[in-house]
Amino acid sequence: MSMKKAIAVMICAGVLLGLAAGIAAAAPEKQKKEAAQDKFIIPKEIKTAMEAGLAARQATVNTFPFAVTQTITMPGPQQITYVYFLLNIKNADMGYAAPAAPATVDPSGNVAPVKLQTKVHTFVQFYALENGAPTKLVKEIYIPASFEFDEAGYNPEAIEWYSFGYPLTPGNYLAAIALSSDDLKKGGVQYYEFSVADPTAYTQNLETSSILLMKSFEQVENPETKAELHRGLLAWSIARITPNMAKTIKVGDSLDMFFFIYGARPDAAGKFNLTIDFEVRQGDKAQIRFAPGEFQSPLISLPLPMKQTLEIRTGDKVETKQQDLPAGTYLIDFKIADKISGLKVEKQFEFIVE
Repeated sequence: MSMKKAIAVMICAGVLLGLAAGIAAAAPEKQKKEAAQDKFIIPKEIKTAMEAGLAARQATVNTFPFAVTQTITMPGPQQITYVYFLLNIKNADMGYAAPAAPATVDPSGNVAPVKLQTKVHTFVQFYALENGAPTKLVKEIYIPASFEFDEAGYNPEAIEWYSFGYPLTPGNYLAAIALSSDDLKKGGVQYYEFSVADPTAYTQNLETSSILLMKSFEQVENPETKAELHRGLLAWSIARITPNMAKTIKVGDSLDMFFFIYGARPDAAGKFNLTIDFEVRQGDKAQIRFAPGEFQSPLISLPLPMKQTLEIRTGDKVETKQQDLPAGTYLIDFKIADKISGLKVEKQFEFIVE
């Protein structure tokens, strides 16, 4: 097993153990503490606004504008799936401002850089959907959050993305998501329909979680056990993932992929035996063909070097050389096979080299 594959196996074991620890039945004292944390009241005016637009999926309050752009799924234990909601918010709407305290000056007379600060409140109601209509309220969550921004790099017109995740069981859902300023004077509501598949139902086929291109990955000591709002990253148990949302890389960079394979079966010793064939294409022409990769974990963390092998013919002589994949738009196609079960799945997505 290569070092990279060994790291992926350790990440998989650590993350899934962290997920199990965060969701599994806790000791009575911890259960009481968590129950107390769940007891909150959504402010009346916000709850009214969330429910007013529910049937039409149309916000009635929008003084704190934002957009729910997509969901990303990652695995949890048994029938649990972590669903991450990505929100686009303009900096100016977040209400970043300099603190009231005077600037800090060191003995040399240097003024410390100013940190712009803001506090926001996120309220979420998950409704079960039946025949497209919201029926019962499944869960309410409240996420208080604080953020800072260096004043020197602050652009009020820039749009940043934020995320929060929540573990859900299979079903069809409607999420009503509300944001408010710290003083509750600004508020906005958005609605988002989504479905959660049953991860244990993949007995006749393979499937994957959301396929991420990673910018960076960090492993922390303690798993995130309650929903938190983050700027520019996904918090999955003990993992902190900064995905490449634009799916754009520079010439010479690797394509760093991260995803989980559902339906893969271990052998009697608990070991997996998966193969993946990767091919990069542009139109109908193959640009890079990789040798089949073998994996012993359903969690795939893999950097693929974007290097082409070219054949150069001089008369009867054939030489090969490697070069970086040139700038352009490409499609990566990958075929996943489970050698133990015989199940297969094929996936592809577009990316850009610039």
